Amino acid sequence: MTKAIRFHQTGGSDVLKYEDITLAPPAAGEVRVRNTAIGVNFIDTYHRTGLYPLPMPATPGMEAAGVVEAVGEGVTRFKPGMRVGYASGFVGAYAEQVNIPAARLVALPDSISDEVAAAVLLKGMTSQYLLRQIHKVKAGDTIVFHAAAGGVGQIAVQWARSLGATVIGTTTSPEKVALAKANGCAHVLNTRDAGWEKKVREITNGAGVPVVYDSIGKDTFLAGLDCLAVRGIMVTYGNASGAVDPFPPSILAAKGSLLVTRPTLASFTRTRQELQETADDLFAVILSGAVTVAINQRFALKDAARAHDALTSKQTTGATILTP
Repeated sequence: MTKAIRFHQTGGSDVLKYEDITLAPPAAGEVRVRNTAIGVNFIDTYHRTGLYPLPMPATPGMEAAGVVEAVGEGVTRFKPGMRVGYASGFVGAYAEQVNIPAARLVALPDSISDEVAAAVLLKGMTSQYLLRQIHKVKAGDTIVFHAAAGGVGQIAVQWARSLGATVIGTTTSPEKVALAKANGCAHVLNTRDAGWEKKVREITNGAGVPVVYDSIGKDTFLAGLDCLAVRGIMVTYGNASGAVDPFPPSILAAKGSLLVTRPTLASFTRTRQELQETADDLFAVILSGAVTVAINQRFALKDAARAHDALTSKQTTGATILTP
């Protein structure tokens, strides 16, 4: 038997239960991992509430680091005792032990700790595809990055600054302005202030920005379109305030032939090679010192509900991890 967080129905954080589960030996192509640190992310709350449905009963969590305990038939790339991490193509990390397809694992460099890996893999690889694949941020760009003091935001802002970009960050909390600036935002706007999008135009001398990275959703999407330059890209990759309301595509034409994408990490790490390349790029920028990882909240695995409450009530900054 091993312990895991499970929910048998969708709902608030109270549906999360700390339970005994039976874990079968790893099947062919699988690896048994003993988790040592587990990342907490907004997508976990989407699974819990049913916004992104899972078969019941379900264990949330997409990101963790740990040690290989055993391997199934045909697995040659990983051996017992190896340190590994995962954050793409697997759900069920809120557990002491998991069986996971070997193709979804990455080996951890000696210089990246388990806690850092668990705190950074999902958010950091998300930052990688946002900044290096959807729109290749370059020196001289000015970009808008929402939730600049959040988990993805802190990593992405540092990374974008290291690439030579000017970052206009946003937050809804005056207390988080200093944190956003410390991580590299040249400007920080409060999206609860009416007309915040007009300030983006002022900062860019009316030109607008080539890309807006939006994990907020409903509350910021339409105003964010008004921040974009002609042929700019709205990247809506989260729904912290709720799903974006339906809108007529003609709005995009009227505002300058804009593009809108709703990406997921899974689409950018479909193959083992894509996954490893994305992780390696992340590890390299961390080891260079350009990006540092702030683990500002730690909870025991059994207290996952408290971690969710802290996250959804916007009481967190940086990364949150669970320890089995």
